[in-house]
Amino acid sequence: MSTSVPQPRRAVSGLPGYIAGRRSTSADTAALASNESHEPPLPGVLDAIVAHGRRANRYPDMGAVALREALAAHVGVDAQQIAVGAGSVSVLQQIVTAYCDAGDEVIFAWRSFEAYPILAAVAGAVAVRVPLRPDEGHDLAAMAAAVTDRTRVILLCSPNNPTGVPLGTGQVEAFLGQVPPDVLVVLDEAYVEYTDDRDGAASLALLSAHPNLCLLRTLSKAWGLAGLRVGYAVAAPEVAEALRRTAIPFGVSAVAQAAGIAALAAADEVRARAARVIAERSRIVEALRAAGWQTPDSAANFVWLRTTPGLHAELMEAFDAADILVRGYPGDGIRISLADSATNDRVLSVLADRSGSGS
Repeated sequence: MSTSVPQPRRAVSGLPGYIAGRRSTSADTAALASNESHEPPLPGVLDAIVAHGRRANRYPDMGAVALREALAAHVGVDAQQIAVGAGSVSVLQQIVTAYCDAGDEVIFAWRSFEAYPILAAVAGAVAVRVPLRPDEGHDLAAMAAAVTDRTRVILLCSPNNPTGVPLGTGQVEAFLGQVPPDVLVVLDEAYVEYTDDRDGAASLALLSAHPNLCLLRTLSKAWGLAGLRVGYAVAAPEVAEALRRTAIPFGVSAVAQAAGIAALAAADEVRARAARVIAERSRIVEALRAAGWQTPDSAANFVWLRTTPGLHAELMEAFDAADILVRGYPGDGIRISLADSATNDRVLSVLADRSGSGS
C-alpha cells in the first residue's frame, strides 16, 4: 500500500503561517499581543448572544440582511453597498477571490497586516510589497509607481498595522487619482474608531467619486466582537455584490449577526470607550518619548517600537519576565496593544528600565 498522501498546491506549501497574538489563561498576565478590546461586551450584546444561542440548531440568515441594514444605517449608505464576512480578514479574502486570477498582482505596504501576502498567495496572485517610509507610513508614490497592467487590488492599511501610522483623506484621494479605475483600492480601516475621524465619514465621502474604492471595516476592535467575527466592506453596489458572491455560505453565524446589531445600537458607548483608549495612547506615547524611545504617532489602539535584532530579543525576554504578552515582529519591531492605565504602566516599567536602548 502506498504511504503517499495528496499534496497541496505549491503556493500553499510555501505559505507562512498566520501568527496570532499569544494567549494566556492567567488573570495576572497582561495580554497585549492582540489588538482587541480590553473592556467587557457592550450593553445588549450578551443578551443577544444568549437569545440567539438557543437557536444554534438553525442556520443563520445567509444574506445577513438585518445586519447589513444595521451597518448601512450606521455608516449612512444603502444596504446594497454592504458585504459582510467572518471578520474583516474574511471579507478581504472575498475581495482577493473576486478580483484576482492566478498571476494577478496585489500591492500593499510592508510591513503591514501579515494576512495580506497570505491571502494573495492562496488566490495564486503575486504579492507586491512596497517598503514603508522611514516615518513608518505608506509610501504612496512608490505604491503608485508599482502599478502594472497585472495589478488588480491595492491594499492601504490606515492606521497601518502594526505601526499605527494613518493616511490622511487628502492623501488617499490624491492616490486614487493616480490609480487606473479598473484597479480596486481597498482602504483597510480596522481601527478607524481610534482616529481623528472616528465615524469614518471622511473616507465614506470618497466613495461616490471613486467607485473603485472599497472600505474594509470590522466589529472586532472598538466594538468588542473579536471572538464572534464580524467584518464588513462598504463599496459600490457592484463591488459589494461581487464580494457577497464569493462569501462562504452562512459564514457569519446567527449569534454573531445578532451581537453585531446589538453592538451597533451602543455606538455612544463605543465612542466613549475609544476616547479612553485615545487618552491612554497619548499618555503612553508621551511617556515613551520622555524615556528616550522613538515611536510614531499612532492612530490605533496600540503603539509601535522599531527594534534592532539584539534589542528585539532583549525586550521580548523582559516582557515575558514581567508576564506581559506583546506582539513581536522579528527583524522589524514590537507592537503593544493598549489596555487600562494600570496595565499600560506595567509596560512603561519594563521599557523605562531600558530607556537608553530606544534612543
